[in-house]
Amino acid sequence: MNWDDVRIFLAVARAGQLLAAARTLGINHATVGRRISALEESLRTQLLIRKTSGCDLTPEGEVFLHAAERMEAEWAAAQANIGQVDASLAGTVRIGAPDGFGVSFLAPRLGALIARHPALKIQLVPVPRAFSVSQREADIAITLERPEQGRLVSSKLTDYSLGLYASRGYLEKNGVPDTVEALTSHRMIGYVEDLLFTASLNFTNEVMRGLEASFEISSATGQTEAVRSGAGIGILHTYIARQHPELQQVLPDVKIRRAYWIVFHESARNLARVRATAEFLQEIVNEERGIFG
Repeated sequence: MNWDDVRIFLAVARAGQLLAAARTLGINHATVGRRISALEESLRTQLLIRKTSGCDLTPEGEVFLHAAERMEAEWAAAQANIGQVDASLAGTVRIGAPDGFGVSFLAPRLGALIARHPALKIQLVPVPRAFSVSQREADIAITLERPEQGRLVSSKLTDYSLGLYASRGYLEKNGVPDTVEALTSHRMIGYVEDLLFTASLNFTNEVMRGLEASFEISSATGQTEAVRSGAGIGILHTYIARQHPELQQVLPDVKIRRAYWIVFHESARNLARVRATAEFLQEIVNEERGIFG
């Protein structure tokens, strides 16, 4: 069995497609297909079901994936032990993050990580959904809750707060509510409830049970833009809202607390590129922790 074939299998299993894996590895997709076939022949079993839409792991492929991940971790540990850590700081790290944190905080700051490690390729996927590191949708996931199950490594990145905000123009036209109950006479902006990917995003009931939004948007960045436009009052991340001087906090005593967690699969613990990226994320958050209060 050839280690390079195993490495290619891992890329395909994580990407779910031969072509996507080939792009990540920087080789021809036909070569990827041949190497997978060679691996299957050496193991005398089928690891992948190849379809026009992508690749699925067979039951044998699932079993081999866990073994391959252990091999990868041992290889990374061996490199580190013989002083080749810098050499392994190459390749791709995909970060899945909530859209507000990903767009407003990570995107402007990740360039410094690339400058520090030029052989590293970062893929930032900031969308309003949850990511599964167990299923290799991301190498590192920023989550709103600490995972309870799976072979995962997690640590708290930071606590953060949210509050009620409106544009100054909206408040000039519609007045400033002085009680939570007064919000019922205002236009509220909130999440599309049936698209919430975690119950912790159901902020509205935390402010006042039964308070309904007249304008629902399924992303934090979309809500911010709607509030900035004067469409109504919304519950926004304070570290995002403070970037926009046209926004004014409403009922400042109403605060919602949440936390971001950094999560990766335990098999990636000894992968230098994943470890360095995780440490960088914690570093930049620590440097600016004051903005999250």
